[in-house]
Amino acid sequence: MTLNTEPSDSPTLVDEQVFERVFKTYFRPLHAYAQALLRDTDAAEEQVQTVFLKLWEKRAQITINTSLKSYLYKSLYYECLNFLNHEKVKMKHRERKQREMEKDRLSYTVPGGEGDERELRSRLEQALNLLPEKCRMVFQLSRYESLKYGEIAQRLGISVKTVEAHMGKALKTLRVELAEFLPVVLFYLHVITDILR
Repeated sequence: MTLNTEPSDSPTLVDEQVFERVFKTYFRPLHAYAQALLRDTDAAEEQVQTVFLKLWEKRAQITINTSLKSYLYKSLYYECLNFLNHEKVKMKHRERKQREMEKDRLSYTVPGGEGDERELRSRLEQALNLLPEKCRMVFQLSRYESLKYGEIAQRLGISVKTVEAHMGKALKTLRVELAEFLPVVLFYLHVITDILR
């Protein structure tokens, strides 16, 4: 059976050659249409492929009452709409998870309650004040500003090896001064430093 794609026809896809011809004829314009809707080349290609896959899988049952072109564009429109709705749901889910994680982070307290948290904050500040100025600066740039060793070295005009030495000294001092809080310090140092910002 041959397939005429003029609007007046009601085509039925039944063989591979006809399907291949339809695919080659419409893939690029459909892809351009999907890309205009989604503004994402890969997602657009995926939706066009989905339309053709469904068309092939259901070729024996599908009766097209409009032109094949109209059918393909309408099918693609709905696929893109479904994709966008699904992306919105995923985005809302990610935002909810992010809010929950942020809430957990903000509500974090050191075991023992607020008194222990204040105690730890005070002890950490005292421990940092015991460090030589350059050593303290290196630690603060690393932990508070999340700079890499190379960035710290460049900012302070020292070598990366010197940065590493300062960080080693700072961490050793903190381990000694905060020994009673050691489990918390080891596992939650990034949270504790957030408290001090």
